[in-house]
Amino acid sequence: MWSENPSVQIVCWRMLNRLKNEGWASEALDILYLDDETLAEAKKTGDHENDGYVSFHEDSIGQRLLEGDTVVLTKTLDVKGSSLKATLGTVVKNIRLVADNIEQIEGKIEGQTIVILTKYLRKQN
Repeated sequence: MWSENPSVQIVCWRMLNRLKNEGWASEALDILYLDDETLAEAKKTGDHENDGYVSFHEDSIGQRLLEGDTVVLTKTLDVKGSSLKATLGTVVKNIRLVADNIEQIEGKIEGQTIVILTKYLRKQN
């Protein structure tokens, strides 16, 4: 942050900007000085236009879910449009994350691909 090297200043500005919702990062960003040319270079990524909040798929206890994880159902679920009943404790392997909704994942149960709400899942370690 206090480096004279413009590359270091740019990286510091970008990282602090991503964390600007944290009090300490916001304060550090307020006192960080960049000349106009360096600031313009730092803004080229467009990160400063985001709200700084990044959302992830999380299970019922807040563990982050990733593509290919294995999860366990924490509730018996009736599958809409099917006679299938996904029972408590059912293991769902190799999940896929629904890109436009962080509250949903896709997984196969008894050969059928279904969408499951993340609030009814627990990540299996």
